[in-house]
Amino acid sequence: MGELIKVGMADLNCTKSPGVLTTLGLGSCVGVCIYDTYNKVSGMVHVMLPSSQQIKNNSNVAKFADTGIAKLLEDMQKLGANKNRLVSKIAGGAQMFNFNDSSDIMRIGSRNVTATKEVLQSLNIPIIAEDTGGSHGRTIELYSESGILLIKTIGLGTKQI
Repeated sequence: MGELIKVGMADLNCTKSPGVLTTLGLGSCVGVCIYDTYNKVSGMVHVMLPSSQQIKNNSNVAKFADTGIAKLLEDMQKLGANKNRLVSKIAGGAQMFNFNDSSDIMRIGSRNVTATKEVLQSLNIPIIAEDTGGSHGRTIELYSESGILLIKTIGLGTKQI
């Protein structure tokens, strides 16, 4: 197995095979994993919020779906990824707390998932697998060699997508 590269909250990174990207504790955040199937370049961004447009202090591009995915794509292309060969897998977007008030602002997990899907669609990057929603935190590992995304869900075990 290659080097394990940690991606923090509101952070992004990319690597070539045999590197492995991991992010811990995805709750309402979404782990967006993009993979070049031919050149074996992979990237991951830990998205905290749907859009940089509504936030004044938005200097950290990795925090938002719109700017984070675009920056990740740029970084991956510098490593040799071909935009026409990219596929994506997403995980996270849980509803971590039950709110009596069902206002949209509290549904950050589902809003993050929706925003992520819209950004990927606008960039013509197909989502080939996802593990989103629910009420459990997740830790994910993206393997550059195979494109496998390993998902460890607290209390529910491990699966691959």
